[in-house]
Amino acid sequence: MKLIEQYQISDNGYHPFLIRDGWQVAQLNYMPEQEIGNIEKLDIHHLTDEVFILLNGKAVLIGATINGDDVKFEVEVMKPNITYNVPVNTWHNIAMGMDSEVIIVEKSNTHEGDFEFFQLSEEKKKEMEILVKKAVEEVL
Repeated sequence: MKLIEQYQISDNGYHPFLIRDGWQVAQLNYMPEQEIGNIEKLDIHHLTDEVFILLNGKAVLIGATINGDDVKFEVEVMKPNITYNVPVNTWHNIAMGMDSEVIIVEKSNTHEGDFEFFQLSEEKKKEMEILVKKAVEEVL
């Protein structure tokens, strides 16, 4: 038995790879659904914060408050090696570039049921896309 374990995830998509009692580490690698023009919904977790750490590429965290059909967005262009926390009960998503890799830390087995989705209208998708693109331009 090795005393030190290693993990490397190269496949696209979301991969919970280290699940322990009470917590898990996952890697989210670029997938087309996470391109800014393809994001259709926001999600929320009611039992856990969610930590994001950018390993490679470009990514933008999207937070939102929802009041009825009114959605207000907040966006944060991620920087490598910075830890970002999305608190419990916060609507969110992440826009990713083609080479993006992000580590996620959250409560164990969150991916099996602690999520709810909010489908965005075409108008809100466009608003979110404009905000994300503007934020990216400001840091370049």
